Amino acid sequence: MTAGVDRHELRQIIAGLSEGVILVEPDQTIAYANEAALAMHGAGSLDELGPTVDAYRERFRLRYRNHVTPNQYPIERVVAGERFHDVVVEVRRTDRPEQDFVHSLRSLVATDREGKPSCLALILKDVTDQFEAEERFETTFNANPAPAVITRLSDLRHVKVNTGFLEMTGFTRDAVIGRTAYEVDVLAEARNRDLAITRLKEGGTIPQMEACLRLPDGGSRFVIVAGQPIEMGDEPCMLFTFADLELRRKAEIALRQSESRFAKAFRLTPVPTVLARADGFRVTGVNEAFTRVFGLSQDDIVGRSLDEAGLWLSDRQRTDFEAALERTGYLLGAEVCLRHGSGASLDCLVSAERIEIDHDAFALLVMQDITDRKHTERELFDAIETVMADTSWFSRGLIEKLANLRRPNVGTSDAAAINLTARERQILNLICAGFDDAAIARKLDLSRNTVRNHGAALYRKIGVHKRSEAVVWGRENGFPSHVSGTK
Repeated sequence: MTAGVDRHELRQIIAGLSEGVILVEPDQTIAYANEAALAMHGAGSLDELGPTVDAYRERFRLRYRNHVTPNQYPIERVVAGERFHDVVVEVRRTDRPEQDFVHSLRSLVATDREGKPSCLALILKDVTDQFEAEERFETTFNANPAPAVITRLSDLRHVKVNTGFLEMTGFTRDAVIGRTAYEVDVLAEARNRDLAITRLKEGGTIPQMEACLRLPDGGSRFVIVAGQPIEMGDEPCMLFTFADLELRRKAEIALRQSESRFAKAFRLTPVPTVLARADGFRVTGVNEAFTRVFGLSQDDIVGRSLDEAGLWLSDRQRTDFEAALERTGYLLGAEVCLRHGSGASLDCLVSAERIEIDHDAFALLVMQDITDRKHTERELFDAIETVMADTSWFSRGLIEKLANLRRPNVGTSDAAAINLTARERQILNLICAGFDDAAIARKLDLSRNTVRNHGAALYRKIGVHKRSEAVVWGRENGFPSHVSGTK
């Protein structure tokens, strides 16, 4: 069999691959590029891609995202016989600077019996959507004020940390990323550490609990920590979020230092504080922070129990709280919902301890309004859900789980109200299933131009401008319903 026949058969093999393949000759001639490789460059023909390596360099500007090799394109490295893999580059056409792609590349260098190169190939995979989604996630994660760390479960190493955590602890980013969950211990002195470690190793949800982070300056910081399992790039991870308890801790210490200074500390402590009789919880005093946060004056509550004053929204939470305090004499960080004087509900953390004043039993309650923190946590999870909905590199199960939590009653009314043609529904179905235009064209036996025309009409009808928005709209409206029977 001649070399020419071998090369012809090779082209037939790679023509229909979903990965892009570019064949290069030792003299730097680009001999062949399959349809996938052309599409990944926004090119319609080999001439548009570039008949030689020099022509390719003139038509496309590349920037390495990793494995930096200055002034040398991956296609030149292939010609030089270099073997490499998992190289990520940004590609921009010089004649269309607004058109960007991100490619993951590897080389294929085959030699003959004499050791001379017989086949030089550059293998491409389009990872544009993945990197766009990752950049959006990075921006949202870093900007969110709720302190957070993401830990990879396979080796328990921290892979992401946001500005909120760095500002709260004083760590630098380099001091956290790559360290294990035991080196930068996010569960240090956790009240139920054994349970937390077990859940972390199992990849299960870690309930809220108090912990004491060790700071780089040798100090410590009291926090409430919770863990939520997520997946990033099909990699199981744990998202840790934190609430800073330093103000509350300082307030509690100040209140216990001396009964002689009790009244002053009680009045000036910066968090809402209530003093009530242990029997019946009839309030004998509240501080200024309490009246400010809850909108109730001394006259509104002193002499009445918290229940009579209408503070408790849930009788079950009230009875559980009072029973726990009666049983143990103290309670730390109970998450409850209390009522503001205006009638609005507030998410709060309540700690309490039985104390003795002049031989009488009292309960000292310290409250922290975490309504804003809970809101930012929900925004963080909503942002992660939005990012995951844009790309298939997150697990579909988690996408559906978060979507159901946020929009449990979403129906298909939008899809029913929009008059999509049968062909447009087929194409939307395949887009939501992860097919690109080339794959859709092959599946429906259409030209790529026809697929693009139907796609443009579809985008106009559902009011979106790009594929990722169409995927979100489709998934919210029941697509993909199925794939195998689309055609």
